[in-house]
Amino acid sequence: MTAQLVGQQSKTTPRERELLATIPTGLFIAGEWRQSSTGSRFTVDDPSTAKALVSVADASPEDARAALAAAVAAQELWAATPPRVRGELLRKAHEAVVARVDDFALLISMEMGKSLSEAKGEVAYGAEFLRWFSEEAVRIDGRYTRSPDGNSRLLMLKKPVGPCLLITPWNFPLAMATRKIAPALAAGCTMVVKPSELTPLTTSLFAQILDEVGVPAGVINVISTTDAAAAAGPLIADPRLRKLSFTGSTPVGQKLLEQASANVLRTSMELGGNAPFLVFEDADIDAAIEGAVAAKLRNIGQACTAANRFYVHEDVAGEFVQRLAARFEAKRVGRGTEDGVELGPLIDEKSRGKVSALVDDAVRRGAKVATGGSPIPGDGWFYQPTILTEVPSDAKILSTEIFGPVAPVVTFRTEDEAVALANATAFGLVAYVYTRDVGRGLRLPERLETGMLGLNSGVISNPAAPFGGVKHSGIGREGGSEGINEYLETMYVGISGL
Repeated sequence: MTAQLVGQQSKTTPRERELLATIPTGLFIAGEWRQSSTGSRFTVDDPSTAKALVSVADASPEDARAALAAAVAAQELWAATPPRVRGELLRKAHEAVVARVDDFALLISMEMGKSLSEAKGEVAYGAEFLRWFSEEAVRIDGRYTRSPDGNSRLLMLKKPVGPCLLITPWNFPLAMATRKIAPALAAGCTMVVKPSELTPLTTSLFAQILDEVGVPAGVINVISTTDAAAAAGPLIADPRLRKLSFTGSTPVGQKLLEQASANVLRTSMELGGNAPFLVFEDADIDAAIEGAVAAKLRNIGQACTAANRFYVHEDVAGEFVQRLAARFEAKRVGRGTEDGVELGPLIDEKSRGKVSALVDDAVRRGAKVATGGSPIPGDGWFYQPTILTEVPSDAKILSTEIFGPVAPVVTFRTEDEAVALANATAFGLVAYVYTRDVGRGLRLPERLETGMLGLNSGVISNPAAPFGGVKHSGIGREGGSEGINEYLETMYVGISGL
């Protein structure tokens, strides 16, 4: 058996067309929507149908420089804006996003593909960053103390870093934008935002809301482009830019870090993952199944936090695979905007091809298909929810971020073996552990090389917690009280003669 495919709509509905007609399709620079300086445009496609939704302005390097100039011009006044005022604007933005949850969810589903229920979850998650950082804006602190020798006083204060370049991915087009924009605004930084060319519409709608609630012109600027390197390169090389935040693949992040080194930019990098999901022999299997479904199939597996490698104790592996396969097979796959759909398509043809190639490679090397294992025919970029067993250690799927609905399962015997397998990767964003052993639950956070750990939990993202990884998974943290510090510099003032 395989997952059920719900019938697809080949065209947008009147409600969808009505919403699309309200979304700005230009570049947002210095408080105005404008066309590209070259007049170029590109189409945004619906991954469920592989058909165009709308066309949007395609920013040139000249447009990018204009956006940075607007951010630079607005920086001094925005930094001087009282923290309470900045916080209230973020709170108003939170309320406005929540009020338009249906619009945001429908738009996310159309341009990214996820189901409406998941899209609504993203809206709630993304909006919470606005509320969280509205409260953090007034808690930016410093300290004042006497020097140890008693001859002077030491004053430490925090100031905004300055103009930022924020590069966001396509898989969570609202949440990844608010996770960067909200702390930057709260800290007093202006910014240029470059969303993914695959999903720019959600960011445009959000920029429209920030404008409507009163964020001053030039504080946030949004440029969509099909040539990210050409647009971002001049900005990163410009000494007026003081901060770069990027979420995306590790290879691209490494190139950006090289470019950022020339001007010693402050950087935050949330990069790739290869999350292990460990199920021990004493685990609550019911909870582990629920966690596995959430950690693997959330966003059709297209999440940096997605469980990528399943290491299951040999005593429970048979039951785990059988029950997980039943859950995968029951999923309803189709266009995310349709009723009853649980899983949408992958984002594009290239992404589906990558997933298919990884599965084929594993099977050629000896892996067995427990369920799924193939693309779904028809329009759009659908792939069956898939489970592989007996996956050999040299299969590429164990060392590559899958970004799709595929769960490769490997068995283990001992805790030491499980830890060694989990740590055998260059990445370290998140890991998941299921066990009822309290001692093991306390040991493993110290043994696993990861920035985040879900202990008996398959979903751990929370705006109040620091999100980020170690090793090749990135630098810095987003969310929590740590998130705003990424946009602040610490200044020390030595005071004599007191």
